[in-house]
Amino acid sequence: MTKSILKFFDKLEDKIRSKLSRLPMIYAFLGGVGVVLFWRGVWHAADDINLDPIFSIIIGTIILLVIGAFVSTFIGNRLIISGLYGEKKLGEKTKEEIDEEKGQIQKLQNTVNRIEKEITEIKK
Repeated sequence: MTKSILKFFDKLEDKIRSKLSRLPMIYAFLGGVGVVLFWRGVWHAADDINLDPIFSIIIGTIILLVIGAFVSTFIGNRLIISGLYGEKKLGEKTKEEIDEEKGQIQKLQNTVNRIEKEITEIKK
């Protein structure tokens, strides 16, 4: 029963994500609304049980540390990776560097699209 429910929502998510990926502004808006409503619910739940702010910070920090999301939550994976590779910030890059990176991304996108088409054909 649980597996069939999870499978249904997994397929539903794939379909919706596929359609929304073609509409990035709507996708971003819906994602933002979802995140805000989720955190609003968490905030109100904490208020309803009269959770002390300091206790909230401690519990939140422990949860994020235990699941390994503390650092990436606050500074993001991209920032960490760019620092490890010694990459420049976007504002520091020249137009040529940005164009070169854009070309590399486009090549990767083309490859992903080609592979996606091949997989779709194989499934048929």
